[in-house]
Amino acid sequence: MVITQFKKKNMKIYKKEWKQWVPGELDKVWNFFSSPENLDNITPEDMKFEILSDIEGKQMYEGMVIVYTVRPLFNIPSTWVTEITKIKEKEYFVDEQRIGPYKMWHHEHHFEEREGGVMMTDLLHYALPAEPLGSLFMGRFISKKVEGIFEYRKKVIGKYFPEEANYAKI
Repeated sequence: MVITQFKKKNMKIYKKEWKQWVPGELDKVWNFFSSPENLDNITPEDMKFEILSDIEGKQMYEGMVIVYTVRPLFNIPSTWVTEITKIKEKEYFVDEQRIGPYKMWHHEHHFEEREGGVMMTDLLHYALPAEPLGSLFMGRFISKKVEGIFEYRKKVIGKYFPEEANYAKI
């Protein structure tokens, strides 16, 4: 995992990166991760993640807006609205927060076919609200919460892609 901080006018932008080896064919891995319905399957239960948009059976597309409710802190509900802003089929897609708990959220999902599977890379840039107090009071807590989401995914991916999923932090 890489954590980088950029500062501009009292706003820190955090950068994190994860790599995960997923055994399986690129088509199968891409189809799983590009289906918005599966997001619920790879999100920790304690976040009480609920998709409010009608996405059943729909493949994502550029411009797709998805509305969720999450409860990241003290079981307090928060509306989160993301938009799929870019897609290059079987290579990458990008989701960005439009409304939600972060000041900024830009998440890139990259897929690289390799012998015997797919190297998946998640690249996340985010900023906390109410800077500079946001980082001072919540920076470490939020960083651990984000880490927990990706650690959970590490474990869950093995259920959907049964061979041992090897997870590497950069």
